[in-house]
Amino acid sequence: MKKFTVSTDRPYDILIGSNILEKAGTYLNTCLPPCRLCVITDSTVNSLYAQVIMTSLMEHGYQTSKIVFPAGEHSKNLTTYSNILEALADEGLTRSDAIIALGGGVVGDLAGFTAATYMRGIAYVLIPTTFMAAVDASIGGKNSINLLCGKNLAGVFWQPSMVFCDCHTFESLPQTKLLDGAAEAVKYAVISEESLFPHILKRDFTYIIERCVSIKKSIVEADERETGVRQLLNFGHTVGHGIEKLSSYSVSHGQAVAKGMVTEARAAYRCGLSPVDVSIPLEEILQQLGFDLSADYSADEIYHYALMDEKISGGQITLIVPESLGKCRLHKISLSELKTFIRLGLAK
Repeated sequence: MKKFTVSTDRPYDILIGSNILEKAGTYLNTCLPPCRLCVITDSTVNSLYAQVIMTSLMEHGYQTSKIVFPAGEHSKNLTTYSNILEALADEGLTRSDAIIALGGGVVGDLAGFTAATYMRGIAYVLIPTTFMAAVDASIGGKNSINLLCGKNLAGVFWQPSMVFCDCHTFESLPQTKLLDGAAEAVKYAVISEESLFPHILKRDFTYIIERCVSIKKSIVEADERETGVRQLLNFGHTVGHGIEKLSSYSVSHGQAVAKGMVTEARAAYRCGLSPVDVSIPLEEILQQLGFDLSADYSADEIYHYALMDEKISGGQITLIVPESLGKCRLHKISLSELKTFIRLGLAK
């Protein structure tokens, strides 16, 4: 098993291994004394792993309860969030108790957002069960929910007490969910480590997760509140989030980010911001992985939702500009320039 320590304002460990879910109680004893733990999960993960986790927790002195919500991005909203808060209050959880987030990115976001705001903040532990959550969403303490106007518009920074990832859980994932994680791994390869590409193509899950965690750990430690270098992690997300919203979330996060990365890389080259057209090898790699990179929405439609992007400040938006595969930089443009940027990226 591999261990990383993330040295943020509230440091925590990330554990990566296989067949470790049944040891959940053992790991938690190192960071949380016996208390009441509420497992928050979705309807898919509940039937697969919740009982294993709860049995282990009870064997190690924890009192447990469980909240289950319908699986899918559509649940990441104010209604689900409110229902979870009310359920925690009904259970009588206090500031000395904690939440266990068991599932993918949606579960982690909802549970983390809830933990940060219930009783003005209680502890939570992340147990990612999807490839995407393991390589990206479970690291760094960003937690959010969607509003009617757009994705991730209500959010907090709230670091977990521990993260542990059992790579064995990926065996239950369908191809579409594996591709979601692959898209985020490709993002890390583009912004920081080109040598990741062959491992992604071979689906060397453990290696990919360890490298992505190591990269994100360094970035988060340097910029916990996303005021600078951490914005590199948003490569492909400005266009990608717009596509997700336009599709009513029928296009998954990973699929949308894949489209967004190609669009943004192509636009950066055509605008003269990138010295080379990274979109060409990037598109080839993503197609080898099995991504559909077709553009189903217009520049005007995507621009409308891009205006709600969290990276906008003072009438400008921060773009992630590839200088080469494995190296990117931040570049600000005005919102009036953004529509042209998106249009150039979509044009064939």
